[in-house]
Amino acid sequence: MRTSWRGLVLVAAFGATHLFAQIRSDVLGVHDLSPAATGTSPVTGRLSGSCYYCHAPHSGVGGMTPLWNQKLSTEVYTPYTSSTYSETGASQPPQGTDSVLCLSCHDGSVALGTTQAYGSVPMSGSLKAADINNTQSSHPLSMRLPLKDAPYLSPSLVSAGKTADVTGAVKLIKGNIECTTCHSAHIQAIDTVNQKFLVRDSSSGQMCLACHDPARVMSGQTNPLSGWTTSAHAIASNTTTNVSTIGPYRTVAQNACISCHQPHNAPGSVRLLRGPNEQACVSCHGAGSSLYPAAPDVFTEFAKGGHPFPTGANLHDAVEPVVLNQNRHATCADCHDAHGSEKTAMFSPPPAIRRSQSLASGISASDGFTVVAPAVNQYENCLRCHGTSTGKVASSTYGYLPRWVVSASDPLNVIPQFAPTASSGHPVTHDRSSPLPQPSLRLNMMNLDGVTSGRPMGTRIFCTDCHNSDDNREFGGSGANGPHGSKWPHILERRYEFSQASEPGAPVVNLHPDPDLSAQGPYALCGKCHDLTQILNNSSFSQHNFHIVMGFSCSVCHTAHGMGSLSGYFSGERMVNFDANVVAPNGISPISYSRSTNSCALFCHGQSHPVVKMPLIPMPFTPFGKGGKVGHK
Repeated sequence: MRTSWRGLVLVAAFGATHLFAQIRSDVLGVHDLSPAATGTSPVTGRLSGSCYYCHAPHSGVGGMTPLWNQKLSTEVYTPYTSSTYSETGASQPPQGTDSVLCLSCHDGSVALGTTQAYGSVPMSGSLKAADINNTQSSHPLSMRLPLKDAPYLSPSLVSAGKTADVTGAVKLIKGNIECTTCHSAHIQAIDTVNQKFLVRDSSSGQMCLACHDPARVMSGQTNPLSGWTTSAHAIASNTTTNVSTIGPYRTVAQNACISCHQPHNAPGSVRLLRGPNEQACVSCHGAGSSLYPAAPDVFTEFAKGGHPFPTGANLHDAVEPVVLNQNRHATCADCHDAHGSEKTAMFSPPPAIRRSQSLASGISASDGFTVVAPAVNQYENCLRCHGTSTGKVASSTYGYLPRWVVSASDPLNVIPQFAPTASSGHPVTHDRSSPLPQPSLRLNMMNLDGVTSGRPMGTRIFCTDCHNSDDNREFGGSGANGPHGSKWPHILERRYEFSQASEPGAPVVNLHPDPDLSAQGPYALCGKCHDLTQILNNSSFSQHNFHIVMGFSCSVCHTAHGMGSLSGYFSGERMVNFDANVVAPNGISPISYSRSTNSCALFCHGQSHPVVKMPLIPMPFTPFGKGGKVGHK
């Protein structure tokens, strides 16, 4: 019996020697709560052995391995869930799993030093907020087995029960994802930069890519991570020191996934995002970003008056329908795919979607309902909201809106306005095809300064050639490109004044006589593509000069998008359509326009215009007649 007892002692001694030899080779870092670790861990206790706070040589928590000492939590956890999460029926982490042991300290419900073997050990110091106080906002763990496959997961997870990590450090625990899949409790600094007890260097998203596969293709299913390897976020060399909002690594590319996602206690409601409502982009694309060189400050543009952010009543969701019916909002994710968006180094001609919108979804202009994923043309992405979607409302936030005499039942649906069947319109969804001469059309669009030439004029234009940030980079500014926000109404790139009257037919209250034709003038937006001196020379209509010098805007007689509806009183050429807020019937005939007779009938600015045939050949014009009045000879 004594021999047997001595043998047990020897075994125990050998085991202890082996254990402590192993522990001495570990680098516990902040997990060392012993008094000798003062200055390393924010909390220390009176137990001299660094192992004892988690392990007990005898009398550990029953059934727990390895000889667990910390009292277990009794918390009931809210498991992670989201509309894009393929695992369903999640349950509580089973007793005995590695995650349960970790949560005994890290769910914040049990004080450190509350041990099974030694009772409550007096501790000094304090911790910041618990690492994991709600598993809904942390990476899923202890999932219901068997794991369910998805197009964004490495195929080996389900088929072979292992990750794609070539080092083997990131591994499934009994076929499941547990805390110890990613964390090694005994060694804090395997990753020398992100010292969070990671099992391997996680720079450039290596930890995440062990389970998440951007290159995988599953028949009939979309991989939301596709395009990642060539995306701007995967290769951006911008440096950062903003650990709290972007990540601990030196560059955006090295931070990779954790630039936008936070594995634990993510503030976003779903998908572990760093920002709410899928607006995590503000960390890098807002004022005060720590990036160098700075990324475009998009969020300052929004403050000028831009697309509407989601609210509690109309949140964005990654699986929402592409046509946004009764759900008006505009997150970054509605127009950009964070995993596929690429840097726009060169500005390609329309209509192809810009690289910054790579992999964004859209709607076909042919019917307004067919989903195009990914969108091929820029306008397809805009049609998610500005096409057939229901619930569109004109908002005074964006300024005055004309009310066109000829209008479809849904005046905010631009699809018929740009359609090939429209009698006239700007060439957004189809090539410019008017047989009529266009003497005012420039060879090149003008830059924001109104002096230097920009992109050559082609057979198409973008939506963003008119709706753009007022300081956008493409046309000579220093700001972000795209319709994020503008100081001008309707997110217009340049100034464009709409004539307005107190009631239809009444005098126009905001005349701009003898207008400034420069980039600061009231019709600078039109001057981007049209030579306003040609307009004033009456090169296409004999009464242009008369009306414009008197101070009337183009908006009185011309619709901006196109003639998306038909009327027996309008022939429809030259986008001639009258603003019914400004003009009224003349009491003799309905408001009308005919190009064949070059005539119109209406009541405007207190004056009745009967059906008058205008001369097709420009009349000699005297800029200022007697008494300083504009007139014709």
